[in-house]
Amino acid sequence: MKRIMVVLGAMVFCFAVNGVFAADVFTGNWKLNLAKSTYDPGPPPKGPVFTKIEAIPGGLKFTIDGVNAQGKPTHSEWSGKFDGKDNPVEGTPTRDTAAMTKIDDYTLETVNKKDGNVTSVIRGEHSRDGKTRTLTYTGTNPRGVEFKNVTVWEKL
Repeated sequence: MKRIMVVLGAMVFCFAVNGVFAADVFTGNWKLNLAKSTYDPGPPPKGPVFTKIEAIPGGLKFTIDGVNAQGKPTHSEWSGKFDGKDNPVEGTPTRDTAAMTKIDDYTLETVNKKDGNVTSVIRGEHSRDGKTRTLTYTGTNPRGVEFKNVTVWEKL
């Protein structure tokens, strides 16, 4: 009986540790690495872009600050659960809602909409060590041009 309790205790510990590390993969302060990122058709942002990601019950809160391709400061915020439901986004002209789904412990997918229409999909893949994340954006910009941007972020 004692042996069973030790094994069960070890299993619970492993699952708890795995859950903590998985949550840490997504959260933190991130800086966009422009040199490793690609923008098709472009242009890329003119200045640094930072994202702060915080854990909330069942999801994440995003705060994004940067300098856009026109050289103007940007700021947007939104929170969402991993349930695939639309959540309001403030400060972004190309989307007014975002719906997030957790694919696995290292991958997120976000569907962005403007006036109820899908404008882009973001697939976020986080490294197992939690130090980098790669976001692949696909969609159509407001001028009707299809785009595919791949951005690389480094944890600060």
